[in-house]
Amino acid sequence: MAGSTPPHYTPLSKPTAGGGAAAAYLRKPKLYSLAIVTVLCSFFYLIGVWQHGGAAATSPSTTTNLGATLPCFTTHNTTTKKLDFATHHSASDGGGAANLPSSAVKTYPPCSATYSEYTPCEDQKRSLKFPRDKLIYRERHCPEKKELLKCRVPAPHGYKNPFKWPASRDLVWYANVPHKELTVEKAVQNWIRFEGDRFRFPGGGTMFPNGAGAYIDDIGKLINLKDGSIRTAIDTGCGVASWGAYLLSRNILPMSFAPRDTHEAQVQFALERGVPALIGVIASKRLPYPSRAFDMAHCSRCLIPWGQNDGAYLIEVDRVLRPGGYWILSGPPIRWNKYWKGWERSKEDLNEEQTQIEDVAKGLCWKKLIEKDDIAIWQKPLNHLNCNKLKKITKNPPLCSVPNPDNAWYTKLETCLTPLPEVSRSEEVAGGELEKWPKRLNAIPPRISKGTIKGVTPETFEQDLKLWNRRVSYYKTVNNQFGQAGRYRNILDMNAFLGGFAANLIEDPLWVMNVVPVEAKVNTLGVIYERGLIGTYQSWCEAMSTYPRTYDLIHADSVFTLYKDRCEMEDIMLEMDRILRPEGSVIIRDDVDTLVKVKRIADGMNWDSQIVDHEDGPLEREKLLFAVKLYWTSPVSAD
Repeated sequence: MAGSTPPHYTPLSKPTAGGGAAAAYLRKPKLYSLAIVTVLCSFFYLIGVWQHGGAAATSPSTTTNLGATLPCFTTHNTTTKKLDFATHHSASDGGGAANLPSSAVKTYPPCSATYSEYTPCEDQKRSLKFPRDKLIYRERHCPEKKELLKCRVPAPHGYKNPFKWPASRDLVWYANVPHKELTVEKAVQNWIRFEGDRFRFPGGGTMFPNGAGAYIDDIGKLINLKDGSIRTAIDTGCGVASWGAYLLSRNILPMSFAPRDTHEAQVQFALERGVPALIGVIASKRLPYPSRAFDMAHCSRCLIPWGQNDGAYLIEVDRVLRPGGYWILSGPPIRWNKYWKGWERSKEDLNEEQTQIEDVAKGLCWKKLIEKDDIAIWQKPLNHLNCNKLKKITKNPPLCSVPNPDNAWYTKLETCLTPLPEVSRSEEVAGGELEKWPKRLNAIPPRISKGTIKGVTPETFEQDLKLWNRRVSYYKTVNNQFGQAGRYRNILDMNAFLGGFAANLIEDPLWVMNVVPVEAKVNTLGVIYERGLIGTYQSWCEAMSTYPRTYDLIHADSVFTLYKDRCEMEDIMLEMDRILRPEGSVIIRDDVDTLVKVKRIADGMNWDSQIVDHEDGPLEREKLLFAVKLYWTSPVSAD
């Protein structure tokens, strides 16, 4: 482990034990031996210089290659300056013209300002090529390899570092998300207000005009939100994510999603507020989460046709809902007999919609707990013992025969009920009972204790806990901003495994999006959710379903080794640059040879970067690259 001094400069060798006695011995007058040694050393030195054409002829590139191929050599030197991880809010405009890397490194120019909000897999022009049926055109449709951008997506002119949490929950700079459409469209619903150079979010919503806090209090009167049994929640059709924003103060971690649609930048607003969110839609594919992930699911006038398409969308909610979890619905058609005129729909139409929802819920063996005022709540059963008996009588929907309910990357939606793990008693929780939060974080997750994750044992989990405690402590000695509350809010872990990195940041005012790559050897995302953390599936050969400038810090453990020969390193790096905020930080762990290549690309993207030794010392082949994306924006518009 490192001490208090950042480990930027490491000696090439360690002091020899017993060095004091050796020094005393060498001080004895043995002049004859010393003279012979001196003559021989000089002789061989002169021969070496003659053979290699002089020491001065050694090129910098040769030195770099030696450092890259010999793991016992340090990969940095004492002349390297320390990185500046602090934010400064502004710098000269114009695409990062300052401090450009040398011509020997391939450079990546700024993209046009028109790409400042570019989301490659949810590009609105590309989406028009796909069917509108079931909102398929709103799903992920990524560019082909020949269409990939080889430039850096710019921040809009005037971009500022976001407000620190918790102020960011209520305030966003206008320059960062220059869209006023929602301030007009949702003016009467108290979503968002424009005030000079910023937006204010009063916490209102379509179905909670008195604020999200009061609305959550109403839910809390119907189910227990305080005892730690509800930790993870999914908000479908989240708007600007005020429900999720106000859940965070109750130690409930939300995952909010909404499509990139006519409500311009709603997910972007959520992310600028410091709330976990992704661009997404329930359409023809499964949501990118494992089965039994969330303790609570929520829809507040999300306009999803829950009863249509054979109940496929509600069936998908059932897949990702934990046994005993809750589904909360407010807005149409709930309380239609009061609101039908305001909703501009007939009583018959709304009554039919609610009947469809009730029928699908019954087919899923859910129990309707309560419908009070504007809120209705259903509960998923703890297991399928009784449900299996029911399915012998009625097969609507039938039980799925798909072997792995955790497969959820471009996986087709099924109109069948995902079976829960088998139990022997009616009161037993299928898949295993979870500890209440916060004990849940470090308890052995049921998926591990029951042996359902190949190669991952309770011992593996315990070792991972200790490993990441040590690694995160080391990170904080290198990046002096990492331990400062408020410097980083939105964090991405590109290869999370068991979520150890995120678990060791749980006391800080931040959240981590834990990604389990679909190419990983084992699917561990279910374990991450069982720990009370959140995450998503992702292939890093494609762009992430999020806006530019989403994350304050990106962590990548062995990502480039994982994707070697799968896709281009520069494309992964450019995607990291797209989703990283100006003055955001990066930590990359990988083999030293790989990191040397990564650093050359980082230099070409105008990142300030430095390779440092592994926490166990310079003899480890694995090294770490710490980097900062320098501040730059689009030039001022000619308009």
